[in-house]
Amino acid sequence: MAQEVTVGVGGAAGDGIDKTGDTFARAYARLGLHMYAYNSYQSVIRGGHIWLRIRAAEEKVYSPGDQLNAMIALNQDTIDQHAAEVNEHGVIIYNGDKLHVDESVFKPGVRAVPIPIKDLMKTVADRYGVRLDTVMQNTVLLGALIWLLQLDLETLNKMYEEIFARKGQAVISQNVDLALAGYEYAKANHPAMDYRWTYSRKSRPVLTGNETIGIGALMAGCRFYSAYPMTPASSLLHFMASHAAEYGVCVKQAEDELAVVNMAIGAGHVGVRAMCGTSGGGYALMTEAIGMAGMAEVPVVILEVQRGGPSTGLPTKTEQGDLNQVFGASQGEYPRMIVAPADLVDTYNTTVEAFQMAEKYQLPVTIISDLLLSEHNETADPEAFDFNVTIDRGELAEPNENGNGEYKRYLVTESGISPRSLPGDAGNMFVGASDEHDERSILISDVYTDPLMRIKMMQKRMRKLEGLLRNLPAPTLHGPADADITFISWGSTQGVIWDAIALLAQEGIKTNNLQIKYLVPFHTDEVATILNSCKLKVLVEQNFTGQLGRHIRAETGISPDATILKYDGEPMEPLYIVNHVKEILNGTSRNGR
Repeated sequence: MAQEVTVGVGGAAGDGIDKTGDTFARAYARLGLHMYAYNSYQSVIRGGHIWLRIRAAEEKVYSPGDQLNAMIALNQDTIDQHAAEVNEHGVIIYNGDKLHVDESVFKPGVRAVPIPIKDLMKTVADRYGVRLDTVMQNTVLLGALIWLLQLDLETLNKMYEEIFARKGQAVISQNVDLALAGYEYAKANHPAMDYRWTYSRKSRPVLTGNETIGIGALMAGCRFYSAYPMTPASSLLHFMASHAAEYGVCVKQAEDELAVVNMAIGAGHVGVRAMCGTSGGGYALMTEAIGMAGMAEVPVVILEVQRGGPSTGLPTKTEQGDLNQVFGASQGEYPRMIVAPADLVDTYNTTVEAFQMAEKYQLPVTIISDLLLSEHNETADPEAFDFNVTIDRGELAEPNENGNGEYKRYLVTESGISPRSLPGDAGNMFVGASDEHDERSILISDVYTDPLMRIKMMQKRMRKLEGLLRNLPAPTLHGPADADITFISWGSTQGVIWDAIALLAQEGIKTNNLQIKYLVPFHTDEVATILNSCKLKVLVEQNFTGQLGRHIRAETGISPDATILKYDGEPMEPLYIVNHVKEILNGTSRNGR
């Protein structure tokens, strides 16, 4: 069987957990292993409890999983909270000078691996004649883990060369020697675990969802990005700012989300491919302006990365609770697109598509993600990304050199798409108003009203959705067509569902997955046909009320037979789904929470 391991790293904010996990994850990737990591962090700079899980395997993995084979504990709190979670024959690695374990809570065969951090670090420090920072204990413990998991130490050393290149050879050598000290001590005192890895050595990047969204935006020609820092969308702001000069992107950190979205709409209005990003609280401030983009037919892309709510809620935890809010953005009815990507490659493709559809159909597009999808680290195959993007600006009006004032910005057409002129085009002056207007953009909402024109303009705008829907691929089933259970999902839950499908198959339970990506416009007929053919429909969401289920019921009249819901802020795990499926089949539960 293919090898797989899940490692937990725990400590407090400021203990260097993120750097430790990043180093380990990238070492995995360099060996050609697949990796998926999730960091459960708190909204503090120092202290609190931080828990990072890294899952690696010779074959593709789709979620953080639910196994724990090894643990690095950087403080006592981590041992107290997570020692009992380590699976049989696993290991717990820790600073033996300061921490202690209660082996009575261990599962059978779990081994405590105390490392004499003080002595090992002193040896290396004396060699270089320096005083080493206590955070460098992480490097010693990581070296010990490399031995226990039978991984390649040299690959880890190469990672230190890259990570600390700017700090000079002395820092690189100190870290290499510290890792070696931990490795050699563990080798001399603790038997290795039973792992026999096969390394493909295929180089895969380690990326987050926000990074792939940013790459997609750059490849799609985004040249304006605005945001106000708000977890978990903030890292996209950092990404765009760091690449702004290279790609010619104007990046603006505004004073609030009202300014953010209006800046992006303004950029879209003048012909710049524009995007803004936020989380639920910021999106709440943006909603009126998004409606204005629909009325003025301005292309703009908005990223909404969900976290736990309501209000400030759980600012550093994941959830799928904003779907109702995104549906209800702004007053009235207007054409828009709402799309929910599911994985790293999908976030890239979705972002490229969002820019293309926004300009082609002249409307706002909301990409709805969540903390898990946007912030987790994962390996991805480079060939899965298509960087040859042909930019489609949609229907553009020809400049009118005569300037006779006949340009109709909102010309009524069969497709609903009016040829767009950009400010500065000769002779094509127009008003892009937030009020209702006629074809020449003259207002009909004030002194002169025109009910018939209102009907024409409303119908014209909404006709765009018919063409847009035809451009979007309908959902299909993942898994056996004759499955006993169909999981219905959206967004980041796809990965954990796919892992659960594999586990259930081992127990003889056939399941498949209907993943809904395009929420507006909606493939009503196709979804209804699929669901009517399913034996048992189980809705899987990370919220309390099953918001996707309500949307599907509104669009198709079909309700799920059972639900599996989770809203504690932490990602779903495969066994969480498996256990609830068994309860559903046994008739003991229909609404799993």
